[in-house]
Amino acid sequence: MDNISVIIRNKNEERWIGHCIQSCLEKFSSPEIIVINHKSEDDSIEIVNSFRHDPSLKPSLKNYCDVKVINIDNYSPGRAINLGVKHSSKKYICVLSAHSVIKQIDSKYLLSSLKRYPCVFGKQIPIYRGKKITPRYIWSHFIDSDEINMYSRLEDRYFLHNAFSFYQKDILINIPFDENLTGKEDRLWAMALVKEGKSFFYSPKFSVYHYYTSDGNTWKGIA
Repeated sequence: MDNISVIIRNKNEERWIGHCIQSCLEKFSSPEIIVINHKSEDDSIEIVNSFRHDPSLKPSLKNYCDVKVINIDNYSPGRAINLGVKHSSKKYICVLSAHSVIKQIDSKYLLSSLKRYPCVFGKQIPIYRGKKITPRYIWSHFIDSDEINMYSRLEDRYFLHNAFSFYQKDILINIPFDENLTGKEDRLWAMALVKEGKSFFYSPKFSVYHYYTSDGNTWKGIA
């Protein structure tokens, strides 16, 4: 799939962010990588910059790409994504966790889905210290069949997760994320979308390995 900007939120993600970006290069055609960096103190930005294409060299689509690093001080999940959208130049947006690695994408199915739905999100396979764990709690939502407007019985609201999600850029301009929320910005956005009379879509045909990190919000209280 081409014509896509990938937004990655980063704070001290040196362990996984290189793997994350490399998987983008392998699954997308000439992606634009936008890293929203929140006061990182490790080598993550040095790693990100190693993927930046040197214009003096012959292009290598599997090793280098267009990389933008945007620093943010007043961080919230929604504010970071909105900022990434503002700096994006492609038609479609992918929001990807810095500690996720893309496993598979059915590009034709993804493109056709994005033409029907303003938002599509994929399956996450949780990896805890190298081991695949039983998909309980939040992970139980990532089922093996397609679903429109997924509803969570656990949370009693619509379920959308921004560790691996795709959007029509125009919809994020018209319906931006709430910048005041400290978490679950994706669930509230899904509710706003449905109130607008639109639908979002889940499919396991797009999947990532989501790796454990002690600072990852999705992992809190689970591992």
